Amino acid sequence: MTGLLWEDTMDFWQDKKVFVTGGTGLLGSTVVKKLVENKADVVCLVRDWVPTSELFKKKNPIIGNVSIVSGSITDQALIERVIGEYETEVVFHIAAQTIVGVANKNPLSTFESNIKGTWTILESCRRNPAVNSVLVASSDKAYGCQNLPYTEEASLNGTFPYDVSKSCADLLSQSYAKTYGLPVSVTRCANFYGCGDLNWNRIIPGTIRSVIRGISPEIRSDGTMVRDYLYIEDAADGYLSLAQHLAEDKDKFRGEAFNLATGHPLTVTEVVKKVLDLMDSTLKINIRNCASNEIQAQWLSAEKANRLLNWRPAHSLEEGLNKTIAWYREYLK
Repeated sequence: MTGLLWEDTMDFWQDKKVFVTGGTGLLGSTVVKKLVENKADVVCLVRDWVPTSELFKKKNPIIGNVSIVSGSITDQALIERVIGEYETEVVFHIAAQTIVGVANKNPLSTFESNIKGTWTILESCRRNPAVNSVLVASSDKAYGCQNLPYTEEASLNGTFPYDVSKSCADLLSQSYAKTYGLPVSVTRCANFYGCGDLNWNRIIPGTIRSVIRGISPEIRSDGTMVRDYLYIEDAADGYLSLAQHLAEDKDKFRGEAFNLATGHPLTVTEVVKKVLDLMDSTLKINIRNCASNEIQAQWLSAEKANRLLNWRPAHSLEEGLNKTIAWYREYLK
């Protein structure tokens, strides 16, 4: 949770004109939900209509309070029009191709979305002086392989296609901050999980669905890969906190990167076993050991976000998983 008082947060976001890319995804839809709750005036860029997304659910009160623009993140003319015509003040650039396996199979489309999409947003914001805060979603993968835990001072050493795309997006953001004074900050986050994630390739939603259906959950790797898992509501709180800090103190936060994580890494097998325990399941795990081009161990230090944003995760892994499991039980019943 952030260190800002709820009233202060509400006052800042009320009627604020906000542009969010990637609003149909897990993080994007959660950020949009929190912005609407804080009474912001939100515009979402949507490439595809995704009826299963939280953003588009018929009973979801969010959709009636959000303007939707259809198009590609790489369409410079479209992005400039949206930012200009909607008088955008804050931009959350979250749209990306986020799956490592897809990036390995389709590197060019991943580079197009994650790299060109980022420079399109940055250049459009540079040309519109009304924008006073830009957040770009990078990733812990941007660090590549190096000493753990990753801190923000570490170099960006992406090797595999997805990792490289995030390193490039990250460096582009820093370049625009230093060269043009663009008020942009970067987030590098641990692995997300939470209510509404319908990407079944991810280990937590995939495992929960398997257990609900009585099927042995699968692990694509050998199960020893180490990751940090961050509940999506906590991540979204961190995004809103950083955007507000940046808008209110550009000199301090411009060009800065922030890790958002719990600091409690686990192996993939440990996470799957945790889900099985919480769901009272005795199913055996099917370890396929077929994953490739993935970093063996990654976790982050969030000390900088703790200190400068007064941000800390509000949910333990067990609390977050219990909420997530309950959501999937309702969704899949």
